[in-house]
Amino acid sequence: MPRKSDSTVDIFGLIAEDSSGKARKKRRQELLESTKVKDLFNEGKIKINTYTCTGVECKLCVKACPTNALYWKAGEVGITEDLCVYCGACVLSCMVDNCIKIERKRENGKIEHFSKPRDFIMLENKINTGKRLERIKAVLPTAEDYCEKYAGKPNP
Repeated sequence: MPRKSDSTVDIFGLIAEDSSGKARKKRRQELLESTKVKDLFNEGKIKINTYTCTGVECKLCVKACPTNALYWKAGEVGITEDLCVYCGACVLSCMVDNCIKIERKRENGKIEHFSKPRDFIMLENKINTGKRLERIKAVLPTAEDYCEKYAGKPNP
């Protein structure tokens, strides 16, 4: 049973608890609350290819992780799945393509996967472009609305 007080939470005790479903989501929220990182994805998977990882030389992914889900252990990079928010910071910082693979599910149900910094940047660019287009559609009238509004009025 984890020891919990008002000021501290035993993170490793919370991780060691054996539970699933709602209890696991609640535990994940408790863990992420201390990091002040927002969990944007419902589900996800992260995998590190230990054969191509050059973590001994760089440890860049460990340094880039905002929640400390990646850590250095006995000659390789380890993952604490409950702390990972699948943000992609590790993929962006990794100097080896296809070393870290992330698959995540957005709130709308769309599944995204990437393992190269270029793939991640292209994915985020596509998402941001879609958001900008939605904002423009909300502000500017369509051609039909414009013609309907101004077609019947004579020029002064």
